[in-house]
Parts: sequence; C-alpha cells; structure tokens
Amino acid sequence: MLRISPIPVLSDNYAWLLEDGVTRSRAVVDPGEAAPIEAVLGEDGLDLILLTHHHADHVAGVEALRERTGAEVAGAASEAARLPPLDLALKDGDVVTFGAETLEVIATPGHADGHLAYYAPSVPALFTGDALFSLGCGRLLEGTADELFHSLRRFDALPDETLICCGHEYTLSNARFARHLDPDNEELAARLLEVERLRDEGKPSVPTTLGDERRLNPFLRAPDVAAFARIRALKDRF
Repeated sequence: MLRISPIPVLSDNYAWLLEDGVTRSRAVVDPGEAAPIEAVLGEDGLDLILLTHHHADHVAGVEALRERTGAEVAGAASEAARLPPLDLALKDGDVVTFGAETLEVIATPGHADGHLAYYAPSVPALFTGDALFSLGCGRLLEGTADELFHSLRRFDALPDETLICCGHEYTLSNARFARHLDPDNEELAARLLEVERLRDEGKPSVPTTLGDERRLNPFLRAPDVAAFARIRALKDRF
C-alpha cells in the first residue's frame, strides 16, 4: 500500500512524501525546500525525487536532499537544462518504478513547458504540480490556454476516486472565485465552509478527489478552450 503525506514547504507549497508499505522505499514530489522534508524523514532514507516542473519553488530543495540521501532525481527530459541534474529523464507515457509501486508519467504543459504529472494507479493518486489545483488550475506562465485545457483533459480517463495531490495551498482563494462564478451552487458553498474550517484549524485542504473537482472546479467544468481561457483570464484579475 502506498502511503501519501503532504509536507508544507515555503509559504504555501506542498511537497508530497510517498512511502511504499511493502519495501519501505520513499519518494518525494517537488521538494521546494529541504529542511521540512528532512524533519519528516528523520533518520529514514529517500530513494527518489520526482519533479513536475522547473520552477524554483518546486526544486530548490533537491540538491540538499540528494547530497544527504543519494536519492535519484526524475523529471522531464525536455527540461533537463532547467532542472537539477536528472538520473531519470522522463517523457510522456513513461513508467517510473518506485519500490513495489509504479507511477505513470503524463505530460501536462500549459503552466510550464515540460510540466509532468505522476499517476499512482494503486491508490489511485495523481500528483499534479501546478497544472491542477483544488478548484483551480495553474497560471499560463509559459504555455497557452489550449495547451493547459488539453493537458487537464488527459485526466478524463482516471477514476473519480483519484486523489488530487497538488503543489499549492490555493483552495480558499480558488473556492471564493468559484463561488463568484456560480453563486447559487450549494455544494460549492459547503466546500468553501469546509476549506475555511480546515485552514482555521491549520490543516491542509488537499488532497481532494478528481470526482469532486469534476463537479466543482470551474476549469474542469469548462466545455471548450474558449470558455477555459475566459475563466483563466477572470481568475487572473480576481
């Protein structure tokens, strides 16, 4: 069984710790800072570092963790020049073996060139970096609305129970924007209250599930690229 835990790093990022219950192997997704991850690991080792994209708040802890643990580093082959040195250079459709687990690599450009998501079918769980958030999606920093819209459509085949393990704690602001777009949606109203409670208690609002996002996330509900682009532009100004 794969155990998954969010580790808060920096101001509002999450790294994700993966622990294979069979082999005790450990991996971390997007270590934007080393110290909080080292504190969670304690004396335990780390076998693999998975990177979704090259932005500093997702990779800044890589070298310290690699030096301490000898963990291999995996990321997009197409972005190797902008990532820390890679042991595993990945492309869309690759499969990464981690202990007794496998992770499927899904190309998800739009927020960043070469952005990858990682899907763990045994859970199931999806590590989306900055492509998909709870009730939101990434800004179009390096790509287009068309790219990100079709990247998110790559998740259509995954089951509703898939856990969405994203790279930031943005759910509260995303929920307020979603309510602004759809003020009569009672389920959205309930989700906003839930997120406010969780954050007031100092708890993460994620992971969420893909089924919840399909019902409530305005970006996944967008029927076409034009609607998606319009919503993204509105969120940028919200």
